Amino acid sequence: MGEDDSIVPLLGPDGHRQWSPGTPQPWENADRAQAAVDGATGPEPPAPPSCPNCGLAGERRLTYTGQHVLLEPRLTVPAHLVPGGHRWYIDANGIAWNGGLDAPLPGAHCRIPHQLACPGLTLDEIQPWRWLAAVRDYNGLLVQQTTHEKRRHEGLPDAG
Repeated sequence: MGEDDSIVPLLGPDGHRQWSPGTPQPWENADRAQAAVDGATGPEPPAPPSCPNCGLAGERRLTYTGQHVLLEPRLTVPAHLVPGGHRWYIDANGIAWNGGLDAPLPGAHCRIPHQLACPGLTLDEIQPWRWLAAVRDYNGLLVQQTTHEKRRHEGLPDAG
């Protein structure tokens, strides 16, 4: 066929619209953003699977977004003990996926990202309870709104 046998030419009038090899796909930015939210920020091959913050080796796993996550090696934890957003599961093909904020199934076990146990990071940097910070921020807005409504209903002070 040509230089790259993995490209199958499209038939019909759309044959010229096929992506050339190495061209960024439209969904790649969304995938990278989701990978960052999930914590899939492990070093990409060919770099060694070591933490840039502490230097310890981790277990690098590919994710469904095409990025890699650095997991704490040989550590499986009951999922209900791990903060939401930090529960990683491995499917039958060895692909890692983040369970998000959903409650884990009873008796489920998961893996944790090395980032959560990294001695080179503080809890403020890791933010393992981002969902709780979001709830606190929301409650702060409710307090401000309630205070503003009370002042509005009190009316103007009597200037006499």
